[in-house]
Amino acid sequence: MHIITVTRKMGTNGTEIAKLVANELAATLYDTEAIENAAREMGFLRDVREVDEKVPSLFQRLFSHRPEIYLDRLNSVIYDLASRGSAVLLGRGSHILLRTFTCALHIRVTASFDKRIYGLMEKGFEREAAIKALHKSDREREAFIKFAFGADWDEPELYDIVLNMNNLSVPLAVDTVVHLARSEEIQARSGDVLKSLEMMGLARRAEAALIEAGFPSASLSVSVVEPGRIRVTGAAEGESTKEKVGDVLKRLRGVQSINNQIKVARYPGGTQHY
Repeated sequence: MHIITVTRKMGTNGTEIAKLVANELAATLYDTEAIENAAREMGFLRDVREVDEKVPSLFQRLFSHRPEIYLDRLNSVIYDLASRGSAVLLGRGSHILLRTFTCALHIRVTASFDKRIYGLMEKGFEREAAIKALHKSDREREAFIKFAFGADWDEPELYDIVLNMNNLSVPLAVDTVVHLARSEEIQARSGDVLKSLEMMGLARRAEAALIEAGFPSASLSVSVVEPGRIRVTGAAEGESTKEKVGDVLKRLRGVQSINNQIKVARYPGGTQHY
């Protein structure tokens, strides 16, 4: 099994490299279209499009929980796709989401600004249009990683290998990644990761559903102890609230059982606040 994330700067042929690597490894490429198709299947297409490598509006971030819901649902889609088998994932913070899986290989594709301008001009861009497109793309992708994960997009320690395309051909870059992916060292780390990915995806869907239903994320904690088995802890004001949490979680795809350990606040005189 191969799990590879490819984070690329615009104008570096990173998408082409990802496609060729996926072909060589008989893996599924999850680009924008494939990620949106999966999100559509899960009912999350609108949410995923709201944070497609860009930051939600300041108004949304200040006055609603929607951005948190968008991110949870995007992350659950990434986990779900990675759990389906050998995968090459393009962007969307997948290199950070899957960083705890030592079998995953994280690739960064970059190049000098001039090289990237030339790369876009080869595809039909006018020079000034290419410069504007590159600045906009860099701004949005860098801001998204900062917003979503509090990380620096250019931090080399986030990646296993950085491919500087100034002097590398696309075939050589592809051969390098494929060689690493097939190495005994990487393959030996695979283990049983599919179950973990499935569980992490369900946990993110559960968190998003509770936030959307009006339950503050700070008061509840959701964990998935086994595939399909959710455990929720925290505090609630009243049995009805505890029951509503259970009802929200029961409606999620993939849920088999719920261990509802929410503690209900008790008040003097036997009264409860709802």
